[in-house]
Amino acid sequence: MNPDALLGRVRKLLAMAEAEGLPEAARENYNAKAAELIAQYGIDRALIEDAAPAGAVAGDVVMGIDAPYARDKISLLASVADPLGCRLVHRTMPAPAGAGTATVHTAHLFGMAGDIERVQMLYTSLLVQQAHGLAAASPPVWEDPRAFRRSWMAGFSVAVRDRLALAEETARRRAESAGRAAGVGAAGERRSVAVVLAGREGLVEAHLARVYPRLRATRARQLSGSGGRDGYQAGQRADLGEGRRMPGRQRARREIG
Repeated sequence: MNPDALLGRVRKLLAMAEAEGLPEAARENYNAKAAELIAQYGIDRALIEDAAPAGAVAGDVVMGIDAPYARDKISLLASVADPLGCRLVHRTMPAPAGAGTATVHTAHLFGMAGDIERVQMLYTSLLVQQAHGLAAASPPVWEDPRAFRRSWMAGFSVAVRDRLALAEETARRRAESAGRAAGVGAAGERRSVAVVLAGREGLVEAHLARVYPRLRATRARQLSGSGGRDGYQAGQRADLGEGRRMPGRQRARREIG
């Protein structure tokens, strides 16, 4: 299928998954299919760009992150970006007087154009789905509601990252098994999907290093709320994978401010 047609189908599926009051089983089915298609889109786009005479070039985009819970939204964005081949730099600066918040948060996203597009589309949809789930969650009467919500959102983000990682890995293995290749490389050899994707990752990392030659990894946040398990289960219901966790390393999100 044409990659652009695939992306159109993904948008329709995610729009249906975002509907308020939708039964959870239907939401999960829409999301699972969307994840499968968007992973396939990523492979197809990578192979097309690798076969083009000009090759692929890494890019970047800055995204504003609105309050409240800006840091928690950044965590969700990072959980989408990493499995989809993008890197994220969390930028903070003091807010101007009268802004209603002490800190302005932005996310500087690095990746190939098609992958950045995938990340933005999924993140926008997941924010809506996360809001639906959070509104339906009830914090214990003895707990600070904000602490509960933060831990709930953290659990949701972990589930999303796990399932997207699984969907991406499944698509890569399927493409390799089918013997797909991007064409003939500079030395005349046929380039496998794994080689193509590794090359794209190198381009992204090099572009990030040029823009931010000095970065520090963020410290892990210590959240006291008890909503993590409920949030993780909600993230499973907003399943963008195949319903199973896949062990794997998580890249450190980097921050400047």
